[in-house]
Amino acid sequence: MSAGSAVSTTYLELSQDGGGAHKFYEVAVDGMVVTVRYGRIGAGGQTQTTTFATPEKARSAAAKKVGEKVRKGYAPALAGQRAPRAVTRRQVTSAPSTARAVAPVLWRFRTGSSAFGIHVDDDRCWVGNQAGDVYTLDHEGGVLARFGLPDGVKCLVADDFWIYAGCDDGRVYDLSSKIPFAAYDVAADVDIFWLDIHEGVLNVSDRDGRLTVIDHEDEHQWARRGQGQQGWMVRADDRAVYHGHHRGVTAYAPDGGGELWHTATRGGVLFGWQERDSVYAGTAHRVVQRLSKATGAIEATYTCDSAVYSCATSPGGRFVFAGDASSSVYCFDQDGTRLWKLGTGGGSALSMQYRDERLYLVTTDGSLVCVDASDAAVTAAQGGTVPVARDVKLAAALPVRAPATAVDAVTTVADAPAGSVVVECVRTNGRLRVHVVSEGYDTSWNVQFPRTIREPGARYVVDALHQAAGGFYRVRGDIRRLL
Repeated sequence: MSAGSAVSTTYLELSQDGGGAHKFYEVAVDGMVVTVRYGRIGAGGQTQTTTFATPEKARSAAAKKVGEKVRKGYAPALAGQRAPRAVTRRQVTSAPSTARAVAPVLWRFRTGSSAFGIHVDDDRCWVGNQAGDVYTLDHEGGVLARFGLPDGVKCLVADDFWIYAGCDDGRVYDLSSKIPFAAYDVAADVDIFWLDIHEGVLNVSDRDGRLTVIDHEDEHQWARRGQGQQGWMVRADDRAVYHGHHRGVTAYAPDGGGELWHTATRGGVLFGWQERDSVYAGTAHRVVQRLSKATGAIEATYTCDSAVYSCATSPGGRFVFAGDASSSVYCFDQDGTRLWKLGTGGGSALSMQYRDERLYLVTTDGSLVCVDASDAAVTAAQGGTVPVARDVKLAAALPVRAPATAVDAVTTVADAPAGSVVVECVRTNGRLRVHVVSEGYDTSWNVQFPRTIREPGARYVVDALHQAAGGFYRVRGDIRRLL
């Protein structure tokens, strides 16, 4: 607080009946500093701080911000009096496996809370849990890093080599750099069930069966109310967005132009996977069904012995894997022939991914499990011979990387690493955008950049920028404020 000055704070809320908007907006003036905090009612929200030349200009800017919100329907309120809107957390049961043998588990990492999010790439395994923790491990189970997000992790998705976590606070965090930041802020009335990102476009399926599409600048593109509720599946590619719900799978044109096809599945969809030409829907009625992306026709059915919580394939769909509500994991040939069924040895698989003859699972007990899915290992397991699973321990001194609300400063570009790129915050049509200043880039393109640290006219140094197919740039590496 500035010496001798009093902080003036205005707190507003917009709460609509019937599941509409439920958010707050707070403006505080402290001398020449204006701090704006906004988000879902009951959550901490995002914070932006701007310094003005004089206290008068600060008060004028604050009054303008408040006036804009009041015209949009916000009204004065007392913080804490209105309860936050409920967030749906998936309620699952897990029975003991009926399989005669246990899967050949190589290692197991217990995250300490129920986990849904998983992603495995060339270098790392990612797992996110309901406590908001995201861990990265190497393929042999060595813990590399830990991120601490503000709320429970619904899912982890990749878009090229960027990794995103969708959380219960309605935000989607970019975890691709050392410090995570909120890249998307989903509407307050959307109760996220699952999400996918394709070329910077975020696709969100929710509790009510809606599909919401948001671009790389966090701007709403289009939304559809689906044919069913409980949208636990969304997958996207250049051709369509594939939305799975309790009445089946519906494909929509990527630009929101309309429905392409709808296929009723055998039971409500609980999980989805995709390959180049097919999507796979795991259902409550004990099957995984493979659908043609072109027509929606059911091409094959893979029958399990209990409700299917998760599924995945080997490259090209050569093998299809499924995890059921009875702590079993299955492997099928692409035509639907069951090849094996084994117990997980530790709960039901809520998400899974196959890579290089290994099957990675996140289970109801909050563990990331690595299973040796090679033919030799499975054959040995069916005969009763399995390796001793290694219990991975978390290093007590491992630092927790929390989302950025401020950044380190450098005096000149020369102080930054070689090859760094300078970007600048500019106001365009009433929106604060980030454009590239350094030579060799298209200066008209926007940069996907943390909203919490944007200030008009400010310049930042980033380690690197990568061109995205959608006509924008993504940050790769650290961000520093240029003084």
